[in-house]
Amino acid sequence: MKRDYILLILLALLLFVPFLGSVHLFDWDEINFAECAREMLQTGDWFRPQIDFQPFWEKPPLFLWMQAFSMQVFGHNEFAARFPNMLCGMATMLVVYHIGRRLHDQMFGWLWVMAWIGSILPHLYFRSGIIDPWFNLFIFLGIYGFIAFRWQFFTIKKTRSAWFRYRHLLLGGFFVGLAIMTKGPTAFLIAMLVLVIYWARYRFKGKGYFIHLIYFSLAATVAPLLWFGLEFLQHGSWFIREFIAYQIRLFSTPDSGHGGFFGYHFVVLLLGCFPISVFAISNLWGDRQSQDEMLESDTLDACKRSDFGTWMQILFWVVLILFSIVQTKIVHYSSLCYFPLTYLGAVTIWRAIRWNVRPRWSILLLPVLGVVLGGALMALPWLGQHIELLRSLFQRDAFAWASLQADVYWSLWQGLPGFLLLVGSIAGFIYWQINRGWQAAQTIFAAGTVFTAFTLIAIVPNIEGYSQNAVIEFYESKCGEDCYVRPVGFKSYAHLYYACKQPPRTDPRQDDYETMVHGHPGKKVYIVAKITNLAGFDQMKSFRELYRKNGFVFFERLDK
Repeated sequence: MKRDYILLILLALLLFVPFLGSVHLFDWDEINFAECAREMLQTGDWFRPQIDFQPFWEKPPLFLWMQAFSMQVFGHNEFAARFPNMLCGMATMLVVYHIGRRLHDQMFGWLWVMAWIGSILPHLYFRSGIIDPWFNLFIFLGIYGFIAFRWQFFTIKKTRSAWFRYRHLLLGGFFVGLAIMTKGPTAFLIAMLVLVIYWARYRFKGKGYFIHLIYFSLAATVAPLLWFGLEFLQHGSWFIREFIAYQIRLFSTPDSGHGGFFGYHFVVLLLGCFPISVFAISNLWGDRQSQDEMLESDTLDACKRSDFGTWMQILFWVVLILFSIVQTKIVHYSSLCYFPLTYLGAVTIWRAIRWNVRPRWSILLLPVLGVVLGGALMALPWLGQHIELLRSLFQRDAFAWASLQADVYWSLWQGLPGFLLLVGSIAGFIYWQINRGWQAAQTIFAAGTVFTAFTLIAIVPNIEGYSQNAVIEFYESKCGEDCYVRPVGFKSYAHLYYACKQPPRTDPRQDDYETMVHGHPGKKVYIVAKITNLAGFDQMKSFRELYRKNGFVFFERLDK
C-alpha cells in the first residue's frame, strides 16, 4: 500500500505543479490574500493581517502565513502564492484515499481520488491561490475525527489512557480550530450544524454525545483563542469586533455586489463538479446499500459505510442550504460540498462495479452535460476569432465591449480539451450502459482531468487577456517607481500587489483619494479608471491621459 501513497504524491506533483504560476493572480480573492502575505513580509508583522498596510479584519492569518512562508522560499510571484494549495491538493488526495481504502477497499480509494482530480472545480481549486481548499480540508478532517471517535467509543476499553480514547475527538476539534484560523468562525458553525443535525436525526439519543460535543468545541477553541487572546492583549477589542461584524455582514447582505438567486450553488455544483456530480445525485439522500452488499460485507464495515454516507449527506445539505441562504453568492463558498459530493459519487461507481447497482435516470445527464460543456469550450476559440458577433449583447456595456477588443490570439486547436470532454462523456456513458463501470470511470475522469488541466493552460491565459491583463501590465510597469497608483471607481487589490506598494514612510493619508487628486501627495500619481466611470478626470488640468486599453484609462498627474 505504501506504493499507492508514493504514486499519489507523484500524481499530485504532475497535475498541480506545471504551469502553476503561468498566469497572473486574479482579482479579487487571489490577489487579496497574496497581498496580505506580501505585506507581512514587508512589515515584519506576522501577527495582524494587513491590506494596503491597514489592519485587515476579514480573515485570520493561518493561510496568509502559509503564503508568506512560500514567498520567502520562492519569491514574490504567482507560483509562491498558489504553492500552498498545491500542497493541499496532495494532502487531500492522500486523505481521501486513506479513508476510502479503510472504509471500502483499495479500488474505492482510487475512485475517490479520481473523482477529485477528474472533476472541474475540485481539480481547479488546487491550482488557485484562494483560502478555501485548506479551509475545507480542515473542516472535513475535524468532522471525520468526531466520526472516528464515535465509532470507537463503545469498543475501546476504559483501561486505555484518556488520550488514546479521546485522541480522534480532540484532534478533530483542533482541526476545526485550524479552519477557524484559516477563514473564520463559519468553520465552527458548519461543523456544529452537521454534528447536531446528525444527533437530531436519531432523536438526540447516543451515549455521551452531548459531552463529546463540549469536548470537541473546547478543542476547537484552542488555536483561535491563542490568536484572538494575544490580539486583544496587544490592541484591545477593536479588531475582534470588526472581524465578527464582517462575518455577520457576509451572511446577511450581498457583499461587494456578489448577489445571486437562491439556486445559485445548485447550478455551480452540478456543472462545476461535472462529471462526479452526475454520479452523486442518486446518493444525496437515503441509503442505497443493496442486499448483496450487506451480505458480502462484514456487518461492522457495512454499518460504518452506511453511517459515513449519512454523515456525508448531512454535510452536503448543510453547506448547500447554508450558502444558498447567505446573501453573498460566490462560486467557492459551496466548495466544502466537494468532499461529500465526490464521496457519494464514488460510492455510486463502486457499487456498480462490485454489485451492478446502478442509478436509472441521473446517469442520463452524463452525455448531456458533457456535450454542453465540451461543446461550449470547443466553440470558444471560434467565437474568439469572430468577436464582432457579440457586439449586440454588449451595446449597453461599453467597458465589457472594450475589454473584448483585447489583442488575444485564438486557434481552433484550443478547443481540443472540450472535444475530449465531449467524447469522454459519451464513451463513459456507453461503458456504463454495458455494465463496464471501471472503464467508464477511467474514461470520464481521464477526460475531466485533461479538460481541466489543458483549459488552465490554453484557455485561462486568453480569458485573462480580456479581463485584467491590460491593467496588470500597467501596474507591473510601476513596480520599483517611487509613485502612487490608485484605481478609481472600481474595487481592486491588483495595484497593491503588482505595483509593489511599499509601507508608507510618512503620513498614510497621503495616498488617499482626496490627497492624490486634489492635494499635495509629494510624489508622482497614476490613476486608473474604466471608460464607463471617468469621473471628470478628462476635465482636470492637473491630469493628462496616458493611453486607453481594453476598457481602462490611465492618467498621470503632472505635478506633485
